[in-house]
Amino acid sequence: MRNLCLALTVLICTSCMAQEPHVMLAGERFYVELATTPEEQALGLMFREELEDNRGMLFIFPVERMRSFWMKNTRIALDIFYFDSDLKLINVVENARPCKTRNCKPLLSEAPALYVLELNAGKASELGVEPGDVLEINVD
Repeated sequence: MRNLCLALTVLICTSCMAQEPHVMLAGERFYVELATTPEEQALGLMFREELEDNRGMLFIFPVERMRSFWMKNTRIALDIFYFDSDLKLINVVENARPCKTRNCKPLLSEAPALYVLELNAGKASELGVEPGDVLEINVD
């Protein structure tokens, strides 16, 4: 009976993890927080002291357009990946550093984007991604 309870607990925990939103990029899985509302998108990863290696934030916008991000109040360096409506990588802003001034430099997409993925700085280089690479999104 004890082994049955243990097996059920493992199964339940595994199925919960499988439901956690994640993306696949260059064969790597990243568990993501979703930023879908204007409030969530404005806050982003501000004020975070750290971001686990296999974690990130996925911004999902209602329309595809030119995107501009900044690093004000962000405490960790990030790579910012811009994707179009077909989930193809447009460009990456690598190693975006925290901004401590009032006038933070905007970090721009090079073409209209519908999705933006933020991961720890250095991930783009580590993954070897290039424009045209495809992002897989699993949010069920």
